[in-house]
Amino acid sequence: MQNRFIKNIIFLLFLNLLVKPFWILGVDREVQNLLGDATYGTYLAIFNFSYLFYILLDLGITNFNSRSVAQDPKNLSKHFGGLTEIKLLLGLLYAVVIFVVGYFVGYNEGLKLKLLFWCGLNQILLSFILYLRSNVQGLLLFKQDSILSVFDRVLAILLMSLVLWSGWFPKEKFDILWYLQAQTLAYVCTIVFALIVVLRHVEQLSFSINFRFFKEILRQSLPFALLVLLMSVYSRIEPFLLERLLDDNGVQAGVYSRAYRLFDAGNNISNLFAIMLLPMFAATLKNKLELNNLVKTSFNVIVAMAGIVLVMCVFYRQEIMQMLYRPEEAENEAAYLLRIGLYANVFPLLMGSFFCLSTTYVFGTLLTANGSLKQLNLVSAAGVVINILLNLIVIPRFQSVGAAFTNLGVQAVTAFMQYLIAKRIIKFKLGGRYWLHILLFSASIIVITLLTKHLINNWILGFVIAFAANSLAIFATRLLRLKEIVALVVPKGKKA
Repeated sequence: MQNRFIKNIIFLLFLNLLVKPFWILGVDREVQNLLGDATYGTYLAIFNFSYLFYILLDLGITNFNSRSVAQDPKNLSKHFGGLTEIKLLLGLLYAVVIFVVGYFVGYNEGLKLKLLFWCGLNQILLSFILYLRSNVQGLLLFKQDSILSVFDRVLAILLMSLVLWSGWFPKEKFDILWYLQAQTLAYVCTIVFALIVVLRHVEQLSFSINFRFFKEILRQSLPFALLVLLMSVYSRIEPFLLERLLDDNGVQAGVYSRAYRLFDAGNNISNLFAIMLLPMFAATLKNKLELNNLVKTSFNVIVAMAGIVLVMCVFYRQEIMQMLYRPEEAENEAAYLLRIGLYANVFPLLMGSFFCLSTTYVFGTLLTANGSLKQLNLVSAAGVVINILLNLIVIPRFQSVGAAFTNLGVQAVTAFMQYLIAKRIIKFKLGGRYWLHILLFSASIIVITLLTKHLINNWILGFVIAFAANSLAIFATRLLRLKEIVALVVPKGKKA
């Protein structure tokens, strides 16, 4: 079973690495290039606003259902009809909440209202896909679940490729609603596909809502649902605050989103790492020696991956932004370089946030596996309060740079707090010699990147050489050994 699980995690990672970066860095980037910062910034603010209330669509049902079906496949037939009806009612509740709150914050007419409708509809459809996938996961249909995890994005990429690059649609008339509607169609097709997979395993459908059963789900899942809500707020609220606090038609939210794009791409990969770690931590919590080794190795992998990305994005920030974003029509070179400079100021701060957030996928996941949700919720609640208060102060004065700095500060504080709490509760050991290896690796990749940046004029060649040298530094500084990576992904008894 473990070997099967590991193989399918690798398959899941492969599919997501193949599809999602292209969506973020290809399709989504091209959409913003066509729309400009103002329109795209308004869209992103409303999208993140709709995401803040996403937890109302689930309330822990997906997590509960996956465990329930895994424990007894007969629970699929027993619960599917009732939980489906509950999901539909939650979708209605969610729609009411976002439109009522949206009305009072100013998303009540014109394009903003249309954007809110399509963003809200897509969140409802996505929630239903994840619920259907929880049944597939519970049935241990790992390969089907891996395909479903990217099916909607593949369809959306195909649709948007026709719109963006076929020449059939005039680019000067491109409408942001086309982007959202393409995703809607992709979500609907994915729901049909997922339903076909799930219904093949349902023996008998019974559409009756057991509210006592639903109350028990809420009792068990509410702490986890609250954690997801709080983390969503302090990680995603900046574009919404930028659009609301500044009277600039969403321009600064658009600037923020340009730099946020690589953060989002990297976070998609780091989050998949957490999916792999959760069951492994849960299985080793009682074995202190094995747990200690797993914590060290997993944290080293995250530091190696996210650390190299952070350092190279800091030193090559200007070049990366220029590669991603071309000059606009009738924009002279001075104006273009000024605009790129704005993106480059925000970009390294957000990649610092990416590094901090990536470390929480080790210590936060460890606390989740241990059932320490109360402590995680207290840390996340503090993160929300600090984030909102700081942004209210810095955004009016420092705009997108201030928002990015706040995000970095909050992610750093919450990551450090999770580390301290995990160390106190679970009592794993990371001694001084261990941190010396971390410092040595960090200093090495900074020096390597700095030297290649100044010695090699062709930045792409320098970037490739720096990346290769930094990758070798992982093993040269003994941050990781090859056998430790093998031990992380290959079950005992399966090694060559």
